[in-house]
Amino acid sequence: ELIYAVKVHNCAHGLPRNSLMDKALYATDPVTGLIVAGALIRPEKSLAAVDVPFLMNRFGEKSFARGANREQIAACSELGLELEEFLEISLKAMQGAAKELGL
Repeated sequence: ELIYAVKVHNCAHGLPRNSLMDKALYATDPVTGLIVAGALIRPEKSLAAVDVPFLMNRFGEKSFARGANREQIAACSELGLELEEFLEISLKAMQGAAKELGL
């Protein structure tokens, strides 16, 4: 199941997302890139300086964090989550690991 979830999160494989893990990994991978980009453009270079309204504003900017696939992030709806809620959960999780992430 874990190996399948890892394969599914790569769009190139074209595999269907069946389990919650498949769906979560698919949406979570690119959102971490969006959040890291948000931290790195702040003067503090810190996750503590990032908030959900900032991420919501930047989400719509195609030139910001280009590698963060917006369609994949929006797939959080497959988990029953609105985008804002998904960004909040993701940001809080990353802020909890900020030291380990060096941010």
